Parts: sequence; structure tokens; C-alpha cells
Amino acid sequence: MSCPVCKHITNRLFLIKYDDRYGYPGTFQINLCPQCGHKFILGDFAPELLKKLYTDYYPRTSFDLNAYRPSPETKSFRSWFNGEKRSAYCWVPKNVRVLDIGCGFGETLGYHKSRGCDVYGVEADENIRRVAEKFGFKVHVGLFDPDNYEPDFFDYVTLDQVIEHVTDPLNTMRGIAKMLKPGGMAILSTPNSNGWGATVFGRRWINWHAPYHIQHFSLVSMTMAAEQAGLTGERVKTITSSEWLYYQWIHLLTYPEIDEPSLFWSPGGTRSFRIKLLLKILSLIHLTKINHIITRFFDAISIGDNYLFFLRKNA
Repeated sequence: MSCPVCKHITNRLFLIKYDDRYGYPGTFQINLCPQCGHKFILGDFAPELLKKLYTDYYPRTSFDLNAYRPSPETKSFRSWFNGEKRSAYCWVPKNVRVLDIGCGFGETLGYHKSRGCDVYGVEADENIRRVAEKFGFKVHVGLFDPDNYEPDFFDYVTLDQVIEHVTDPLNTMRGIAKMLKPGGMAILSTPNSNGWGATVFGRRWINWHAPYHIQHFSLVSMTMAAEQAGLTGERVKTITSSEWLYYQWIHLLTYPEIDEPSLFWSPGGTRSFRIKLLLKILSLIHLTKINHIITRFFDAISIGDNYLFFLRKNA
């Protein structure tokens, strides 16, 4: 098996994982490339498998249009302390043309539109269609395809927690580069499997998230992928939500057996009195802001759980 980034032939097993959130059956082998440090799940992720994976197991709920709110500004001390600037949208300036790939329910589209941007979105979840129709957003419902847009069209392209889900990262990166104007910027957020969280929590780290997270980038593998696409890494940051650490503690507490859905991540399920009590205790601990302090500390020394990559298209 060759590395999906540098194409080095590798059979180095890093980890065996199962779906510890939604109970998709089976185990999945994560390999490590010794050449570029990229980690990736082995397997043939054909479109039919991906459709079943996300349709039958990934939680999709009806979105209440009345609850729609654009993503918030993140300039306050509170937003910094919460780690809210982990998201790519926070780093896009006003009055530019921007594409958000994997735009969810369009909260970022509303944010960019309110700041004078010419904003576009891509989202596979059909729920976005109602949002786009109500608010007049320009959204392609389906998978990302760069041929849907003119070359050299966007000033910014953002992907928030998306690049780890793709089966062919090089092809995706080339598509992003194709759409960007010369000198344009791509901003990607993705989990950092070389950070403190993966080291401390091991196979129970929440962001292995097999088999949904297929790719786990290192600094080297992202640099290599960017260069092959015609992009240059301008800077890298680790900014992690304090909520992620809170969820990590809950994940440890409710960790399921193989082929079983998690009591925390999956809807439904009966929680015992003991679990309810422990969850309440974790909630109270979170209110002390200890999770905030821990995540800010590890981000400050650049080993947080979430990467932000800023990639500039070569002029």
C-alpha cells in the first residue's frame, strides 16, 4: 500500500481502530508512512460504502430553520479562551470571494455574507438546501468538484474538519488550487494526531474517529500535499476548542465495545444512574475552566489537538 501523499510504499501498522462513536461494524487499520509521517486508514472507500457509512451511521438530524444563526465574530477574550478561533472562517477578511467546502448548515455563509463577501458553499448534506433557499446562499449540494467553478475564481477557500474525510487528498488539494486566484489562500483545519491528546489518550483519542477520518496529516505530509498542488505553506497554528477536551473526558467515560454505538455520540440509549452522575460531575468540572486552561497551554507550545494550515497559491 502506498502513502496517499508521498506515494512511499508502506505496510507499517500504527493502530487498529473500530468505530467508537456510531457502531459501524468491523475494525480498521491505520498505517503510518515512515517517509512523511502521514497516517491513513487502509481500505477501498468506494462511493457506495461512503454513502452507507454517512447515511446509515453518521447522525443526521432535521435542521430547524428558526434556530439558524450566522457564525459569531471571534474577537473577544472569551472567544480566544474557548478556542473558537480554531475554525477557518475566523481568518477570512471582509469583502472577498470565498468558498467554504463542507459548509454544514450554512452558519459560515451567513457570517461571510454579513461582512460583504461574495460567498459560496459546498455541502453533501441535503439539509443545506432549505437553508440556501431561505437565505439566498449559493451552495452546491453534493460532493466537491472543482469543475463546477471557474479557474482562478476565489480569493479564499476554507475547509473546516473536512480534509481528513476525503479519500484522495492530493486530488482534493489540486482542485482547491485550481479554483484559487494566484496569491489566493486556502485555510484548512484538521485534527492533529501528533499532538498531546493522541499521545496521552492513545487509541481512545476522540479524533481517530475511524472510519470517518481517513487521513491524519503531519506537518511534513501537509507541506508535501500542498507543494504538489501548487500551494505554499505560509503558517501553521494549533488552536483547540476547550469543548473538545470536555468531550474527550466524556468519551473515556462512555467508551463502547466494538460494534456498539456510544451513549454519548449516538442518539438514544439508556444511561445508568452512575453514568449520569459522572457526566454531571464532568460538566461541573468544565465550568471551572480547567479544560480551557489545559487547551490554551498546549496550543501555546504548538502541540494542540487541532491544526490550522494557511496555504497560499503560487503566483
